[in-house]
Amino acid sequence: MTRIAAHRGGTLEYGDSTPQGFAATATMALEQVEFDVHPTSDGATIVHHDATLDRTTDRTGAIAALTEAEVRAATINFGAGAHPLTLAELCAVFRPSPVDLRCEIKPDEHGRPYTNFVPRVIATLGEQAMLERTTFTSFLLETLDELAPLTMQPRLWLVSPPVLRQLGIGAVIELAQARSIGEIGLHVDDADRTVKTALEQAGLIFGCWAAHSVEQMEKALALEAHVFTTDRPSLAIEVRNRRLEGLSE
Repeated sequence: MTRIAAHRGGTLEYGDSTPQGFAATATMALEQVEFDVHPTSDGATIVHHDATLDRTTDRTGAIAALTEAEVRAATINFGAGAHPLTLAELCAVFRPSPVDLRCEIKPDEHGRPYTNFVPRVIATLGEQAMLERTTFTSFLLETLDELAPLTMQPRLWLVSPPVLRQLGIGAVIELAQARSIGEIGLHVDDADRTVKTALEQAGLIFGCWAAHSVEQMEKALALEAHVFTTDRPSLAIEVRNRRLEGLSE
């Protein structure tokens, strides 16, 4: 069965990376919650999509240049007055839930990996007894390379549309195999059966991201993707249930 991952805790249903979205996701009949992490200037790890607070909160500034207290004082837009969570707090939400973690380690505001951040993320997940339930994702091969010697957990390369166009699926496969990356995530609009077949014949797991409309969800399900991420997890569950019901008739 194709798995569903609630993107940022269900952005279109609960706001971007909000506590209430993560709490709701923890109770849903889906398999993963997708989230992003950034470091603060004093060593905390914050769950937030952007490298800055500017777009999705009432504060501004790069998270890496702010203290934990300064970041947590921000109020998330459309978030019912809530504030950003730390990674430890998110782990506490999902520890009693069957929903597993899909952790994207983000770069800084200039697109560069944070120095010595990957080991801190792994350490926190280990301390919170959630490391073995985590799949790591990144658009950056450099970050996935840094993960490789530090954890045996799955690493998923998110391949952006420009990268796929520039490299072609053959080169994507070669780069993934050279790094022992086991899973590739493509934008759902770039996914088709030819690409899926090429990945699976190479021994790679095929998944999709950005499946937010019914049409995109149905496409991911028809392709039998391993997993797809969506900003509308409640809708995705309904679409998957309808499809499963139709297949059983």
